[in-house]
Amino acid sequence: MELLVATHNEHKKEEIQEMLPEYKVTSLTDYGIFDEIIEDGNSFHENAAIKARFCFRKTGKASIGDDSGLVIPALDGRPGIYSARYAGDHDFKANIAKVLAEMENIDDRRAYFVTVMCLSDEKGEQYFEGKVYGNITREVRGENGFGYDPIFIPDSYEISFAEMSPDDKNKISHRRNALDKFLNR
Repeated sequence: MELLVATHNEHKKEEIQEMLPEYKVTSLTDYGIFDEIIEDGNSFHENAAIKARFCFRKTGKASIGDDSGLVIPALDGRPGIYSARYAGDHDFKANIAKVLAEMENIDDRRAYFVTVMCLSDEKGEQYFEGKVYGNITREVRGENGFGYDPIFIPDSYEISFAEMSPDDKNKISHRRNALDKFLNR
């Protein structure tokens, strides 16, 4: 069964494909769809739905819109829904530098990643949410992963997501948690 993921991010597509081997995961790039999807929602749920609806309307294929982000309570929830463009549009080195600078004198380093997925298909819409809790490092650690992975250590671990193998990260990630709920629907 095909599942269209509302992304041009090949990392995200590959990560989801690894977690859903029984599906053929496709992306907007695979369909040659390069229209800009305006994510102007006020929450992860709204942004996920905007993306899923767009893809389903455009292709008629069961589509998943996913909005993910890093939430840091000590920063009033920032970067939150602005995670990908916190210091510059998808410039994660700048985004990481901004978070580390803002956290420099903060001892409360608790944070969590959240993924909200919206499935849009002929039956309507369904939502699946996953979270993983942990702490923000004081420096960049590791080479794997993407986004904020080099500054996030999940609870019960002593290494960052970026220091883990992709398989190990995918077993515990926020996206994994959301996809498990999707699979068990």
